[in-house]
Amino acid sequence: MLKKALLGVAAVAVLSTLVFGRDVISYLKTAGSSARDAIKSEVPIEFEIQRARDLVTNLVPDIRKCMHVIAEEEVSVEHLNKDIARAETELGKQKDEILALRRDVDQGRSTYQYASRTYTSNDVKRDLACRFERFKSAETTLGSKRQILTAREKSVSAAREKLEGMLASKRDLEVQIENLDARMKTIQAAQTATSVQLDDSQLARAKKLISDLNKQLDVAQKMLDVDGKFSGLIQVDTTPVVPEDLSNQIDEYFGRGTKPAVADKTVAERGSL
Repeated sequence: MLKKALLGVAAVAVLSTLVFGRDVISYLKTAGSSARDAIKSEVPIEFEIQRARDLVTNLVPDIRKCMHVIAEEEVSVEHLNKDIARAETELGKQKDEILALRRDVDQGRSTYQYASRTYTSNDVKRDLACRFERFKSAETTLGSKRQILTAREKSVSAAREKLEGMLASKRDLEVQIENLDARMKTIQAAQTATSVQLDDSQLARAKKLISDLNKQLDVAQKMLDVDGKFSGLIQVDTTPVVPEDLSNQIDEYFGRGTKPAVADKTVAERGSL
């Protein structure tokens, strides 16, 4: 099976070389790049943002590792400081003893007594020489420890700066990712708003109906105005006033004048017939 696959690959390679010649590598690279870009363009933005968020989250183990290294170095520096302080105290004590013995040796005595014991001048000189060599060796060791302390303090300072830089970069990346997420949601909301098709036919019909009703009311008002003009009367909603001389006005209108009795008699006679 593997042999057939290798033969297939070789055949494709030979065929590609025959078709494209020396440019086959360039064609393959371009095709690969195009395919890669096409695949990347199909990846949702939400996925890419989440991938960026995961990459930032993956910085946490490195940050914790850096914090652990700093903690270890700080403990080492503290212990070294204490060790140097003890060595300095011890060296101070040795120096005082060396100077005391040297003053005794300068007296030129043959014997010396220390702690209820007697020592010859040569014993004291040998002890002084031994003490002096140990002092110089301890002083050299102390100098080395001080150099180590300086180097470790620089290392701790550099580690702290690196940690602060990583934390600042992490915070900055988190802010950028949140901004990207907010921009994506804003764009998605805008796209959703533009894609929504509102059915405004009901609204249009309601507006037309209101317009038609207004026209009908305008026509009715016009008709009332026209009727009022043709009637010639002023419509007043009041009770008519009866004149006090209404009877006299009627008599004068019908020409009765001052002959009401005759008229009444005639009317009565007609009624009897």
